[in-house]
Amino acid sequence: MKNIKPNPIFSVVVPVYNVAQYIEECLNSVLNQTFTNFEIVCVDDGSPDNSVELIERFDDPRIRIVRQENRGLAAARNTGINASRGMFVALLDSDDFWHPEKLERHFHHMKNDQSIGVSYSASLFVDENSKLMGVGQHPKTRNVNATDIFCRNPIGNGSAPVLRKSLLRRIARSICIDGDHRLEYFDETMRQSEDVEFWIRVALTTDTRFEGIEQPLTYYRVNASGLSANLEKQYNAWLYSVEKNREINPGFYKKWFSLGSAFQRLYLSRRAVKSGQGFTAFKLVHKALFEDARILVREPVKTVVTYGCSCLALMPQAWFNPILNFAMAMQAKK
Repeated sequence: MKNIKPNPIFSVVVPVYNVAQYIEECLNSVLNQTFTNFEIVCVDDGSPDNSVELIERFDDPRIRIVRQENRGLAAARNTGINASRGMFVALLDSDDFWHPEKLERHFHHMKNDQSIGVSYSASLFVDENSKLMGVGQHPKTRNVNATDIFCRNPIGNGSAPVLRKSLLRRIARSICIDGDHRLEYFDETMRQSEDVEFWIRVALTTDTRFEGIEQPLTYYRVNASGLSANLEKQYNAWLYSVEKNREINPGFYKKWFSLGSAFQRLYLSRRAVKSGQGFTAFKLVHKALFEDARILVREPVKTVVTYGCSCLALMPQAWFNPILNFAMAMQAKK
């Protein structure tokens, strides 16, 4: 009789598209985990470079490669989740990497409380050379409710969360694309902000708990093009993602939409500051305050610091950069 291997505890889903520069560091950060009962499902999303060739050089049976035509990040995550065998699904974007204790910490976090369906961690930002930037995401980790998810997205980025497979089964939708019937979790019609739409849908349609780990366990890569991307396009993508779920709970949206929009503008103002777009940052923070002044009550320190930075961003860069680095570091600790 054949020995049947038990399913792994974790399935790490890694979408792969044009990431040859980073994929080895990404996979090594998983292979070096202190918790070793996992599989890595690498989804080749029609990658045009040699990323997959680099993955194939790894001699570890826990790595699997699943291939699909290019469909985007949401579809790649869905393909990986559908191919996964673990009790928990950990998402990891292929240009990011993890702290060695990430899976172990999440295992104990979720094992000790069965009501937690989404576990996430704080994150530290690194540059294109994997150097720490001195800032990060330190979100709310306890008593997280649907309003927190809608307004602040405490999960933060696509490499921070770990989800129960049972939750994913509950939220799954059956779709058919070009005759291909499959289960969808992340909305495959979206090419941006699909994670925002997903978390809001989970928060509004299930009773699962979101809870975080305060220790930074995720290293999130910020590149120059990401910082200077079209901010209006980013806001419109956020707007589209949240509008998709308005009909689930119109009363919730009536109460919280303006605050969520204000927080999004405030976030984009910080992105504008960091990328040197001083006038844009100044306009965005004023729009945020005009749209819903409750942000001053909800996050007074961060709001005031962002406002101050947006004013200072109008200064010459040589004067402003040292002040910005200090202010952003102080803000990240709040």
